[in-house]
Amino acid sequence: MVKSYNFETLYKICFYNFCLDVKNLLEKIAVKDYPVGMGGCRNNDHGYDCCEYDITVFDGKKQKESTLEYDGIFYQIYHGSLTETSPDILLQYHNMTILYDEQWELRILLSKIKEKKEQIFNSYVKNCLIEAGICISKAKNKLGTDTYASSWIKSGAYFIADAISMINFQRPSPTHMLKFLREFDKSKINEFILVVTESIGIERATPSLLSRMSTSTMGFSDMIEENSHSKIIGQKSHYLKNHSLLSDCYFYLGYVTRNNFIKIQNLHRKPELIHILKTAFDLESDSTKIESQADKLQQATNSLLSLLHK
Repeated sequence: MVKSYNFETLYKICFYNFCLDVKNLLEKIAVKDYPVGMGGCRNNDHGYDCCEYDITVFDGKKQKESTLEYDGIFYQIYHGSLTETSPDILLQYHNMTILYDEQWELRILLSKIKEKKEQIFNSYVKNCLIEAGICISKAKNKLGTDTYASSWIKSGAYFIADAISMINFQRPSPTHMLKFLREFDKSKINEFILVVTESIGIERATPSLLSRMSTSTMGFSDMIEENSHSKIIGQKSHYLKNHSLLSDCYFYLGYVTRNNFIKIQNLHRKPELIHILKTAFDLESDSTKIESQADKLQQATNSLLSLLHK
C-alpha cells in the first residue's frame, strides 16, 4: 500500500531528500489543492549545483511555464493536466516525485504512465525523428534562399539527439545530455551520435564564443518566452564554463535556442531574428557545408527510423 503524508511529514521528507522547502514553496506559488510533482534532473539525482527544480502543478491551466527564484534557488513552474495524452509531455512526468497529492490523482496518472512506458517512449522517439525530418527538409528545400537554413539544420540535429537519448532510456536533459551521449554503449544506433555532434558544432566551443552565445540565448529567451528563464540560462552557462565543460555549455545553449526557435510562428515574416540567431546558434554560413550536414542528418534520420522498425 502506498503511504499518503500530511504537509508536515511531507515537508520533512522533501527537505532532507532534496534540500527543498516544499511547504513554503507551495505557499509561494499559491498551489491550493492541486496535485504537485517534481521532475527534471534534480528528481533523477544527476543535477549540478546550477540546476533548477522542475515543478509541475496539475491545475489543468493552459499557461506558459514561469520562473521563480526563492532563497537563491531557481524553480521552473509548469502547469499540467491529469488527462494529458501527449507522449512528449507524459515522458516528462515519468518517474516524477509527488510533492502533494491529497486525492491520489497524480499517483493514478503516474501509474498509468508506468504501465504504458514503452508505448510512450516509442511515440516520443518517432515524433522526434519526424520533427528532425521536417527541419532537414525545410533546410534543403530552401538552401541558398532561406537565411534560416542553418537554424533548421541545428534544430534537426537536436531532435535526432533527443531520439537517440530516449532510445537509450535516458530522458532528454539539455544540461547533461552531451555527457550521456558520450557514455552510451556502442551500437548501430549510437553510431549516429557523431553525425549529430558534428552538425551541432560542439568542437567550436571556446570561452569567448560561449559568452557571446550565452548573451544572445538569454536575449532570445526573453523575446520568445518572456518568463525570466534567461536567469537560469545565465546561471547554467556560467557554471558550465567555470567548470571547463565548454562543449556541454555549447550543446546546452543550442538546445535552449532550438526550443525557442521552433515556437516562432510565421518565421518568414521575421527576418530580423536571424541576427540574434547567428550568435545564439553559432550558425554556419557556408552553403556547401550546410548541404553536406543536411544530407548526413537526413541519412541518419532515415536509418534510425529503419532500425526502429526492425
